[in-house]
Amino acid sequence: MDFKKKIYSYMASFIVMFFACQDKYFTAASTSLSLVTDKEALISFKSQINMESPHPLSRWDIDSSPCNWTGVVCDEHLQRVTGLDLSGLGLEGTISPHIGNLSLIASIRLQNNRLTGILPNELSNLIHLRVLNMSFNSIEGIIPPNISQFRNLRTLDLMQNEISGTIPPEISQLQQLQVLNLGGNRISGIIPPSISNISSLITLNLGTNILGGPIPSDLAKLRRLKHLDLTINNLTALVPPPIYNMSSLVSLALASNTLWGDLPSDIGLTLPNLRLFNFCFNKFTGTIPGSLHNLTKIQVIRMAHNHLHGHVPPGLGNLPELLMYNIGFNRIVSSGDDGLNFLQSLTNSTKLIFLAIDFNLLEGVIPESIGNLSKSLSKLYMAGNPIYGSIPSSIGQLSGLTLLNISYTSVSGKIPPEIGQLKELQLLALAGNQFSGTIPYTLGNLKALIKIDLSENELIGSIPDIFNNFQNLLSMDLSKNKLNGSIPKQVLNLPSLSAFLNLSHNLLSGPLPEEVDSLESVVTINLSYNRLSSQIPTSISKCKSLEQLLLSHNMFSGQIPSTLGLVKGIETLDLSSNQLSGQIPFDLQKMQALQLLNLSFNNLDGEVPMNGVFANYSRVHLEGNKELCFQYLACKHTSTSHRRRLFIIFIMVAVIAIVAMLLVIGFVLYIKKKHTKVPNIPSKPFSWEHQMISYGELRLATTNFSEENRIGVGSFGRVYTGYIKEGITVAVKVIDTGIRGSWKSFVTECAALRHLRHRNLVKLINICSSFDFQNKEFLALIYEFMSNGSLHDWITGKRTSSNGEGLDIFQRLNIAIDIAHAICYLHHECEIPVVHCDLKPDNILLDDDMTAKVSDFGIAKLMMEAKGDTITSISSSHALKGSIGYIPPEYGLGEKVTIAGDVYSYGILLLELFTGKSPLDERLKEGLNLKNWVEISFPGKIEDVLDGKLLSRMKHVGHEHQFVDTEIQLDSSITVIGVALSCAVESPSERITIKEALHKLKSVKEILHKSSF
Repeated sequence: MDFKKKIYSYMASFIVMFFACQDKYFTAASTSLSLVTDKEALISFKSQINMESPHPLSRWDIDSSPCNWTGVVCDEHLQRVTGLDLSGLGLEGTISPHIGNLSLIASIRLQNNRLTGILPNELSNLIHLRVLNMSFNSIEGIIPPNISQFRNLRTLDLMQNEISGTIPPEISQLQQLQVLNLGGNRISGIIPPSISNISSLITLNLGTNILGGPIPSDLAKLRRLKHLDLTINNLTALVPPPIYNMSSLVSLALASNTLWGDLPSDIGLTLPNLRLFNFCFNKFTGTIPGSLHNLTKIQVIRMAHNHLHGHVPPGLGNLPELLMYNIGFNRIVSSGDDGLNFLQSLTNSTKLIFLAIDFNLLEGVIPESIGNLSKSLSKLYMAGNPIYGSIPSSIGQLSGLTLLNISYTSVSGKIPPEIGQLKELQLLALAGNQFSGTIPYTLGNLKALIKIDLSENELIGSIPDIFNNFQNLLSMDLSKNKLNGSIPKQVLNLPSLSAFLNLSHNLLSGPLPEEVDSLESVVTINLSYNRLSSQIPTSISKCKSLEQLLLSHNMFSGQIPSTLGLVKGIETLDLSSNQLSGQIPFDLQKMQALQLLNLSFNNLDGEVPMNGVFANYSRVHLEGNKELCFQYLACKHTSTSHRRRLFIIFIMVAVIAIVAMLLVIGFVLYIKKKHTKVPNIPSKPFSWEHQMISYGELRLATTNFSEENRIGVGSFGRVYTGYIKEGITVAVKVIDTGIRGSWKSFVTECAALRHLRHRNLVKLINICSSFDFQNKEFLALIYEFMSNGSLHDWITGKRTSSNGEGLDIFQRLNIAIDIAHAICYLHHECEIPVVHCDLKPDNILLDDDMTAKVSDFGIAKLMMEAKGDTITSISSSHALKGSIGYIPPEYGLGEKVTIAGDVYSYGILLLELFTGKSPLDERLKEGLNLKNWVEISFPGKIEDVLDGKLLSRMKHVGHEHQFVDTEIQLDSSITVIGVALSCAVESPSERITIKEALHKLKSVKEILHKSSF
């Protein structure tokens, strides 16, 4: 038996060894094959990368093992690729779908490159993947629903790309996920409550997207969550109370949404681990929670731009780790001389770098202890408060300051010379106070200054010759003081000055130095309302970037320099109320950009030029020059007295016409006033006073053009929110000058919007044409901020009302009427008709009250050639103008731009507004466009084409708390669709005019209102 057992034992051992050897053989073969597959996948990846030499992937030698290649990590035992780290290498190209063949890879890091295209679906094959980081690229498309296959994924980082669509609910199946970072994309829809199922989540970043709706209270179930960032979205409603009980949170950032409600007083108790608290730019009410000041490890407290009231609670002395404290633009109050003594408590915050208490109701005297604040303090904002007294000399101890803003307070006394000790200071703003005395010479030590604003004070004496030290200065404003003496040459020897030089409203005298030609980059020079004399130097023609030259109300004499005609970019030239004589230089006719020329109240004589800006008398002011004569009155053949009589007659006729026009306008305004609610007028209105905003100001206003401030991307650049001057919120469109046609678009939009004024046109507030700190050309357009986004967002559901519903029939009709009003103004009420050329929902913006405004005039055309009833463009260009789907068919045949083209685009836009379907919608049947698709169901089956969200609202919608019968709404929709189809007729001559469309739409609105019950 023992012998048999030994035999069986040997046989068993042999069999085990045999199969073990076989297994090793097959494993080795499999490993070899898989390594080949990995290599092929990487070669395929490389093939879709731009390989201009030198290139970091050039070392990927096909004859060597991929385990030796740059950025490739292999498992030594298995000899398989398990990691790929190519971050920060500047790779350009798309991601090959063959990357899905790296079957054992656990980590892919491709962040900080320039990759484009979409996320390949084949990524879902990588079931062992733990880290996927493709942040800071330009990847497009949606998050693929098959992302649920990444069962082992710990980190998913797609931050700062161009990803759109919604957050797929399947993402909740990633039960091992710890970091979900989707910030800085174009993701819309709502935050899926199912995200709360990812119990392992530690970081959730959905900031800087277009997410809407309320914050799901289910997020509070994420018991391990430490970092929650939902900033810069369209989130609304109250913050769910359970969110304030997430004791694990280290950072909570909800800034730049439309959230409201009181902040809980015990938030510091329920969120004991908080290090970052960012609730800026919302509508929160109540008081500052005192319990926040008990969080001894908190680093950032930001509550600016809300509706908070009450006092600053005690406890600021408990925050030794504090880096940023921002409570600006609220209604925080204090009173008495000691009202600002709470600042003394912050001396314990030795790491503080940012302090903002500006534009509140904080009364008091700046305490001497302010100099004891952190030496690391970089930015100090105190503007817009009822602060009085003087600035203490201890301010000079804040050696780390780069920005000091104490503008628009009631501070008086002298400017402390100790400010000159702030060697790092880049922006000094002391405007709108009661400073007296002279400008301290010690300010010449501030060699890092980029902007200085001492305007609107009581400063006296001469301008010190210290300004040549400011070799980085972009803008200087010393206006509205009592400065005297001559303009120092040092003030003009500032080649970096690119925004504006404003010395207006002072007592300056003497000539304007020839050295003014050093200001080659300056955009605005304002020396008006002084006592400057002698001739205007011809050297000023070397200021090639000049767009605003304001020299009015001085004592300049002699002739107007003909060399001014060489400055092609000047838009405003004001030489009025001087002692200029001689003839008007005919070279001024060559200034093509000139929009306003004021030569009034001088001693000019001779013939007035007739071309250029002179062809439009509304843009030229010549009154007060008794010896001027006009060519069409044959002034060369009349006596001086006859010329005077003719000129007087001309002026009388002009005055009578103006008075008559004012009477008509006054009567119209009186009628409108009876039916119009008078808006609240701010007590301290803001005025640009012809000053162009500078690059430096925009850089500060947009927080260095940060992604946190970005709100959109256009055809020629990116759009940011900014906060300028007295807290005005604006939209800053930064032009990408590297894109072909960007400069032309910039000039066209400036020209179109500068003199267009209508409540349904987006307002162009200012422009910037300058150079950035790298000396690259910088162009930007500054618009009023439209808080409700674009019409496209509402049609597609990216934005909804506070209750999550879409637009009802009244809202859609009002928007349609608003747009029609704007087009009617452009086509029929402007002195020169304007064709927009790109009407589409993306270019219709909505303000707080849902008033629609037309934007983006980058390809607009001025119309000046009439043929019968048709007004066409003077341009000979037959280039296709507009966006696909909205372009009228005749443009495709080479016809010139006409106002009928805008009517066609409006018709398509109106169809999209009421059907919810884009003209490029892939669901349209083959061979059908949006118009044809609607016509099939019009009018008998109108419900088949109306937007489903509109149909659902018809059951409950009304006007002023009254309801409208559904059938009446359907009938009204039929009429509106009929108007749209009449606008979108193929033949331009058969289309209705915008006036007819507007009249019909107003009739529909009246019927709906009368049908309310």
